[in-house]
Amino acid sequence: MAAFPRKTFAIISHPDAGKTTLTEKLLLFGGAITQAGAVKARGDARRARSDWMKVEQERGISVASSVMTFDYRGNTFNLLDTPGHEDFSEDTYRVLTAVDSAVMVLDSGKGIETQTKKLFEVCRMRDVPIATFINKLDRDGLDPFELLDDIEKTLALDVTPASWPIGMGKDFLGCYDLIKDQLILFDKTNKSKVNGIIEVCSGLDDAKLDTLLPAHALQKLREDVEMIRGIYPEFNLKDYLDGSLTPIFFGSAVNNFGVQELINGLVEYAPNPRPQPCIERTIDPKEDKVTGFIFKIQANMDPKHRDRIAFMKVCSGHFKRGMKMLHTRSDKTIILHNPVIFLAQDREVAEEAFSGDIVGIPNHGNLRIGDTLTEGEKLHFTGIPSFAPELLRTVRPEDPLKAKHLGKALEQIAEEGGASVFKPIIGSEWIVGAVGALQFEVIADRIRTEFNVPVIFESTSYYTARWIDCEDSSVVRKLETAYRSNIANDHDGALVFLARNAWHIGKIAEDFPQIKLQKTKEQTL
Repeated sequence: MAAFPRKTFAIISHPDAGKTTLTEKLLLFGGAITQAGAVKARGDARRARSDWMKVEQERGISVASSVMTFDYRGNTFNLLDTPGHEDFSEDTYRVLTAVDSAVMVLDSGKGIETQTKKLFEVCRMRDVPIATFINKLDRDGLDPFELLDDIEKTLALDVTPASWPIGMGKDFLGCYDLIKDQLILFDKTNKSKVNGIIEVCSGLDDAKLDTLLPAHALQKLREDVEMIRGIYPEFNLKDYLDGSLTPIFFGSAVNNFGVQELINGLVEYAPNPRPQPCIERTIDPKEDKVTGFIFKIQANMDPKHRDRIAFMKVCSGHFKRGMKMLHTRSDKTIILHNPVIFLAQDREVAEEAFSGDIVGIPNHGNLRIGDTLTEGEKLHFTGIPSFAPELLRTVRPEDPLKAKHLGKALEQIAEEGGASVFKPIIGSEWIVGAVGALQFEVIADRIRTEFNVPVIFESTSYYTARWIDCEDSSVVRKLETAYRSNIANDHDGALVFLARNAWHIGKIAEDFPQIKLQKTKEQTL
């Protein structure tokens, strides 16, 4: 792999905004796949390359993050496709710790939606630069000025159009590139072609525009652009990199339109790897020594081999296959014999990698989300949070003789970050916590297909789970004695309080003021 500049970014959106379609088209433009329009094809070809998990194919949604690496115009892109469905938001939060920028995809008919806002707030906490792609211009939608106003007001984010649509729906003619002063026409006769018809202009007064656009469309374009240049700031690279301004690209991903302008914008503006803060110090991506952290675990990407891949963001240095790395949590040295890079579930051995790259490390459970790997220095990157689940259910195998197999399956899914799993200190039941109800369906499907253990989820009397935080171990022991039926361990062995209602949590605060019941658990990297 050549030492090209790295662009590591995630795509964030509300479900159905067209995120997976845009991902596929970015791969098409990057030369990583060759078939245009695969999302609209039939049969197996209909599955977008990023939605590789069996349950994703059956449901037509993204529920796990995929990593795809490809080269384009002298840059290596590491594209992290994230779940759009809010029931799988924790996986997205973790992925956003590993990216240097993001692309926000909006449906032109809906604007900012709930999940988009939540994911944007996570990006804002980390000052992640964001480019915006307003999708589905081939359908009737909201007025473009209304969409810009929605972004400004809802997200408190400055906007600057990089392109501007000419019509929409059945009247959609194309876009005008405001940065390069060129007209990009939508070819309605061949919607599957990769590029639009580009006409370089000497500004909006260029006489050739009169021959390329209908008079009414050209007049409206000129009026719109005059208004844009009077209202919105010019593109400012520093403001974009600070996360305070987003360039807006318009297009139709399913028709390949506007995608090239977006990816060219990422080449020109998206940041190379950024410094990564540690508890001890800040890691400069140009440092010689290799450092990295595990932000995701995925099991059974290849069901034939029952494998388990840890995804590592390389934060600094020139990584080489066979390197010896210090695993700081265990204080042991591990040798990385067969690291891999990805195109969704397809992979190849990574002989080397550079700062900003995402590398897969096959392992048998010794690596966990939050682990740090270095060339010897003991470092701890800022943590990845686990969130208290909003829904709790007990789970049992249909066949009682498979209880042991169920326990192994649950622990593996918990270590991947797929759900919260709690084992009460009294009894033999397992309790699974999730952000949304759809997670339980996906977990049940995975346990059945990957571990051959059909399971039944049932309601529980517990209301929520909270991690127990207290420096005085004698106070914790008193709590355990007084509330034995409410104490559990998570998959890491951390103590958890299972509350039956909100009053229960208040009662603990009253009776045990030294104990804090935490909604989040910071995982040390």
